[in-house]
This record gives sequence, C-alpha cells and structure tokens, in this order.
Amino acid sequence: MPFDNFADNRLLSSIITVSIFGIFLFSSLILNLILRAIAKRLQKNSPKGLIPSILILIRNPSALLIMFFGLYLALLSVPEIEEMRESITIGWTIVMVLLIGHSLARLSTLVINWYIRTVANRTETQLDDKLLPILRRVLMAAIYGISILMIFDTLGVSISPLLGGLGITGLAVALALQPTLGNFFAGTYVVSDGAISTGDYIELQGGPSGYVIEVGWRSTKIRTWLNNLVIVPNSVLANTIVINYQAPDPAINIMITCGVSYDSNLDNVEKVALEVANEILSDCPDAVKTMKPFFGFDKFGESNIDFWIFMQTKNRGGSFVVTNELIKRLHRRFNKENIEINYPVRKVIYTNDYNPTAS
Repeated sequence: MPFDNFADNRLLSSIITVSIFGIFLFSSLILNLILRAIAKRLQKNSPKGLIPSILILIRNPSALLIMFFGLYLALLSVPEIEEMRESITIGWTIVMVLLIGHSLARLSTLVINWYIRTVANRTETQLDDKLLPILRRVLMAAIYGISILMIFDTLGVSISPLLGGLGITGLAVALALQPTLGNFFAGTYVVSDGAISTGDYIELQGGPSGYVIEVGWRSTKIRTWLNNLVIVPNSVLANTIVINYQAPDPAINIMITCGVSYDSNLDNVEKVALEVANEILSDCPDAVKTMKPFFGFDKFGESNIDFWIFMQTKNRGGSFVVTNELIKRLHRRFNKENIEINYPVRKVIYTNDYNPTAS
C-alpha cells in the first residue's frame, strides 16, 4: 500500500512536471508563429521597415526564453530534486542573462544599421555616419560586459574587486592613450561642428592647404596642389585657425591690384578696366555672372596711382583662371590705349648751382 501511494505520487508529480513544460513549450511555439505571421504581414507594406526586422530578431529568443522558463518551473516542481533548486535557479538565471544580453546586443546593432542604411545618408551632417559605427561597437561591448558581470554575481563571485580593477586599468589605459584619446575627442568636435567636409579646400594657419579627402576620428587627410597626402592630427586641426574656401559657399571673391602713370587719364583708365572685366565676365565660364565687377582707385603710390578690380568666381580653381585672364587682357588693352604702367621711378632734382658735367 505505501508502495502504491509512492507510485501514485511519483506519477502525479511526473504528470505535473510534463504538463508545465508542455504548456510553456506550446506557448513558445504559438508565440513564434504569431510573431512570424505579424512580421511577414508588416514586411509586405514596409519591406525595409524597422518593426518587422525587430519582430524577426526577437522571435526565436522570446520562444527560447519561454521554453527555458517552463523547463525551470517544471524542474522546481519535482520533489526529488528539492536540494538542487538553488543550482537550478542559478542555471536559469545564467541562461536568462545570456539570452537577454545577446538579444539586446543584436537589437542595438539592428537599429543602428537600419538608421545608417535608411536615414543617415539623407541627413546633411556627417556626425551620424561617423559616430554610429563607433556607438554600435561600444553598445555591444557594454551589453556583453554587463552580462558577464551579472553572471559572475549570480555564481557568487564578488564583482566589486573586478569593478575596482577595471577602473584602475581604465585610468592607466587612458593615461597611456592620452594623445590618441585627445585626437579622438577633437575628431568628435570636428565632425559634430560640421565646419569641414570632404571635398572642401582648406588652409591651415602656418600649415598646408589642400582638398579634404577624409575626416576621420583620429586625423584629417588633405590632398595638396602637388598631389601629396598630408595627415593632420585632429587635435592640431581643432586648435588652429582654418580657412575653408568652400564655406559659406564655393564662390570666391578676387581683387586684382595694379597702377598707372600719374600722367594717365584716370576716367579713361576706369572705363577701360571695367570694359575688360565685363568682357571676362561674359566670356569666362568660371566667373559669377550675377556679380558685376567693381573698380576703385586705391592710393597715390610711389610710381603709380594704384587701383583695384573686384570680381567673383565660382570656386577656388576658377579664381586662378579669372585672375590669369584678367591680367593678360588688361595688360594688352593698356598697351593698345597707351596707358602706361610705370616701372619704379625716382625723380632727381638738381639745384641751380650743380653742374653734372663738371669734374
């Protein structure tokens, strides 16, 4: 009779255990199918949508989490292994932390990749293009690091010494990598400020000038007019004066200075100079048509009366073309009009009692 009671109790316990696990297993399968069906329906309306991708990603981990939770409850219901409940709880906690941590890491990567692929390329700033890949790696490392610390804590390993050691190690690494970190944070400032972009022609104070070919986190690469590559650390770039010839727009103002003899007809000089400038404005494709040339006499020089001609070109390359053409045509036209550009002249005045032929 006692044996029969024992058998009945064991049978009932087994039925309860199997029933609990079966219910959660069935629930996990149903949840998997429901999430799959919803994701497929959403994908038809939005093939590149974020929500369907998230549902597909969490479908299997959610089902596994429910299934393992059912297994955990089923094992706890077995009276014969009551002394192992603490170990079972520890095992379930580790499995839960691993599943949730891995899913969160994949989810963060999915969201950032979706943003880079669908949104970042339509924004004007390059901050998201540069920052998000680094943020993706940092988030993954942080999630997995926290998960490992939680597992150690579950196993009874004190994490306080680990946290203290990590803090000291981080401080030592930060001191050792101080130049690199300085360039990194300076690169963050350069990228977020948006004052320099790829393709801009820049000039550093007392340094090189050229076209920006890449703005990185550690350095900025510049291609000079001699077709050489110059790598500028971002810490240097952030602490120097930079002229960006592409901002606020690529158009560049040029001013050509010259001078004519004191004997010249200044009204005629102004007329001829403006005629030459307007000819270049209509003939040269690099000149900005909407900006008319300006002319002005500047000062009484030592040998000439100095003047300037002001024009605008479409970009820095065009400024050299327009300047070259303006100097050539102005010189040719002055020769034709007999307008003299003096060499440096010194006027010597002799006194009345001075005889230069006397020995």
